[in-house]
Amino acid sequence: MKTDELREKYLEFFETKGCVRQPSDVLVPAWDPSVLFTPAGMNQFKDHFLGKVKLDYTRATTCQKCLRTGDIENVGRTAFHHTFFEMLGNFSFGDFFKVEAIHWAWEFLTDQKWLGIAPDRLTATIYKDDDEAFQIWNESIGLPSSRITRMDEDENFWPASAPSEGPDGVCGPCSEIYYKLDDGSEVEIWNLVFTQFNRVGTPPDNLHPLPSQNIDTGMGLERTASVLQGVPTNFHIDSLFPIVQAASEVCGVKYEYESDHGRRLRRITDHARAAVFAIHENVYPGPKDARSVIRRLIRRAVLDGYQMNLREPFLYQLTGAVADASKAAYPELGQTAQRVSEAIESEERAFFSTIDGGMKRIGNLFDDMRSESSVMVPGAEAADLLTTYGVPPELVQTLAAEQNFTFDWSGFEQAMEEHAGVSDGGQRVLFQTGPLETLKESLRETPFVGYESTESSAEIKGIITGDGKAKGDDGQLLSHLDRPGDAIHRIVLNHSPFYGESGGQVGDTGVIESDDFAFEVIDTKRHASLIVHLGKLTRGKISTGESCVAKVNVENRNALARAHTATHVLHHALHNHVGRHAEQQGSKVEPDRLRFDFTNPKPIPDETLVEIERDVLNHVAQGEPVRWDTVSLDTARKSGAMMLFGEKYPDPCRMVSMGEFSRELCGGTHLTNTGDIGGFEVVVEESVSTGTRRIHAFTGERAKEHREQTQRLLDEVASRLGCDASHAAAATEALMEDVRSLKKELSAGKAADHPADFHFDARAAKASATDTSDYNDVRSAVRSLTRRLNVAIDDVAARLDALLADRSRLVTQLKQVTDGGKLSASELIESGVMVGDTLLVVVETPGANPNVMRGWIDQIRKKCKGPSAVLLGAAQGDKVVLVGGLSRDLVDRGLQAGRWVGDAAKVVGGGGGGRDDMAQAGGKDPKKLPEAIEKARQSMTEQLG
Repeated sequence: MKTDELREKYLEFFETKGCVRQPSDVLVPAWDPSVLFTPAGMNQFKDHFLGKVKLDYTRATTCQKCLRTGDIENVGRTAFHHTFFEMLGNFSFGDFFKVEAIHWAWEFLTDQKWLGIAPDRLTATIYKDDDEAFQIWNESIGLPSSRITRMDEDENFWPASAPSEGPDGVCGPCSEIYYKLDDGSEVEIWNLVFTQFNRVGTPPDNLHPLPSQNIDTGMGLERTASVLQGVPTNFHIDSLFPIVQAASEVCGVKYEYESDHGRRLRRITDHARAAVFAIHENVYPGPKDARSVIRRLIRRAVLDGYQMNLREPFLYQLTGAVADASKAAYPELGQTAQRVSEAIESEERAFFSTIDGGMKRIGNLFDDMRSESSVMVPGAEAADLLTTYGVPPELVQTLAAEQNFTFDWSGFEQAMEEHAGVSDGGQRVLFQTGPLETLKESLRETPFVGYESTESSAEIKGIITGDGKAKGDDGQLLSHLDRPGDAIHRIVLNHSPFYGESGGQVGDTGVIESDDFAFEVIDTKRHASLIVHLGKLTRGKISTGESCVAKVNVENRNALARAHTATHVLHHALHNHVGRHAEQQGSKVEPDRLRFDFTNPKPIPDETLVEIERDVLNHVAQGEPVRWDTVSLDTARKSGAMMLFGEKYPDPCRMVSMGEFSRELCGGTHLTNTGDIGGFEVVVEESVSTGTRRIHAFTGERAKEHREQTQRLLDEVASRLGCDASHAAAATEALMEDVRSLKKELSAGKAADHPADFHFDARAAKASATDTSDYNDVRSAVRSLTRRLNVAIDDVAARLDALLADRSRLVTQLKQVTDGGKLSASELIESGVMVGDTLLVVVETPGANPNVMRGWIDQIRKKCKGPSAVLLGAAQGDKVVLVGGLSRDLVDRGLQAGRWVGDAAKVVGGGGGGRDDMAQAGGKDPKKLPEAIEKARQSMTEQLG
């Protein structure tokens, strides 16, 4: 049976049992802080199991995309482990229970209409005390007791070992179904979880029956396909083996199942598939959280290629093979194949540039171990290799074994514990607790009524202390609040016109009030389906159950709507002028300000930004209508609505349309006409990460103010630099170049004389002029200017003042060098004295910098036929510089320049050192420089005997 056929048969079977087919959740559920990736099919139904949401159905079935990295080291080595996999599941929320779950599993597995597996190939395990499950398997199904195994809580309870070790909360026994392979070994293909208890406290008698019992079952798609297809490993099934073969071809290595290269090709296959699915959902490789996992997977695969002598990116070439193998169930992968391929290749290139460093580090580690007669690779070293270079521990272990070294796995695991929160792909805290969860159990949701009105009567349903941001402090439920002040509290209403932050749009502000109290709302958040109002009590007493009026700050809401509507128009303009690949990667919508992240491998030229802005302003000028409709997902797709990959949309969904040019699924608040956006001004376009760019823009009044500020800026710059506004950008560049040149001259110790004030000569510089009558030309000049200065437009004036101050300081220091430059090596030699056979020169050299001093010392050593010891000192503003040098024959006698200079530097309140033949030190008390010079003279005289 083909994998695609198995998936469809399973879902179809459970539909016949009244289960509602639901789509897979996304791989990275942003709504759930308890996980980095979706680890199981039940994850999207957690609130269904707990009764915290309104149930539209009580039975469900899914095929869920999952990603786990808890046993990543086994991938490729064992027959059945993956990081990315698909989990077939069926679920009951207080509906059917053990009898149906077991009978239906058996029916699907053994009935000839479905899978037709021979019953004698199947065995079952149950929890040791679950006599009910035993009776169903033994008496109802007819499975002999010899094929039913009772297992302890660490194997057949969920969560594992929950009765004795916890955590408190929903839990229950499991029953697993095993398939006997031809070689007699068994493989688990199905797990039935019977969530029937609430654990409270420690044993005994800590498992209390739930009023509503649930079923959560899962069957691994790839694992079951492998036993049905009679292949020795999941990687040989029809949906994975083509990727293995493609990897073999790309890597130029023959695939042999038992070989090291065979294991590497299987691991490359798994990691490529995981990366393609994740990046398709806009989870790009990066340094933190879910992105760090994808980076790690790509780098592990690249290291496998490296061990097969590949030195150029190769993994990206498997993107098409993954998309082709998955196209029946996930045709959307083909739409993003190019974008995904480019992202993987970019990460590969970055990693290939560091691999040699990691391998060199390993070589040095082994050399150190041999010199210290150590036989075990320290776990902390291996952890550092992983986090710094991305070198996986099993590679270090393999290389260590070749050198007869062992590997400290326990030390490695201990060192990696601190990274667990950002590097695993599994579950961290399954079910949330706290006052908001308590409210969610009773309220289920807070209906949002803010699309229709910005003011609504409501009822206070919950008052919670604090803002909920402190780690481990979820706050406490209060019956009333009667102390006005600045303390932040949270209010939950029975319904609300306040928009809770989501989809990039920040939360509404406003007031919740009655005759008895006023509560200023400074922010609005979402907690799953609840709308939570954050703010402070400004007068009176507020109590739960009390009636009130919730009023949104309309001016703020309108400013948010202008920015949000402009975001949709901008997205459309990016597609027109950059390409369809410029997909949204994230956004933040604030009052009359937006930040929009999108996929693009390189910066957008200024002229293209002008076209993008012109496109947006054209839609503003046309005043096109904005509307929103609640439609089915299928209707939205057929109408061409833009859907972001990696987002999970409700069905029915809210589709926002603007004229005939834009349709997007969006839950945010919008204008009713694009003309109300008012102004639109792109502030900056910049890099966020590899392959991702960001545009900042203003709307409304802020756009107008920014335009005026941009037009004024060239005049302000011109005033500071003494030039015409048309040459302000060129003069800024000239000032920066002048400062760089002065620094080089000072560093080189070159004597030079420069005018005290900066002067820009446009004719001599042959500078191109800005057309100050053309706003686009002015803005282009300002963007260039801010990029070169690396500051925001508000900070340009301060940055120019700092540059002018730098120039003045450098000119003064160069003048000092010029004054000091009147000295010569010959004059310094003449000032010296002979101590025995050695020429001793210890003098103050006003205005000289370290480079000049070192140059004189080298010249003195060359001119002198015998030994020489030279120490020079100079005050530079409020600091002191000392440089000393010894000829080679003095060093051979055991003298050290570093110690000599360091001792003198202590006199001026400093320190320093260097090589035995040349050293430098600094100090912070110029008044004591003569004293330091004298000490250096006496010290060396004594050393010379």
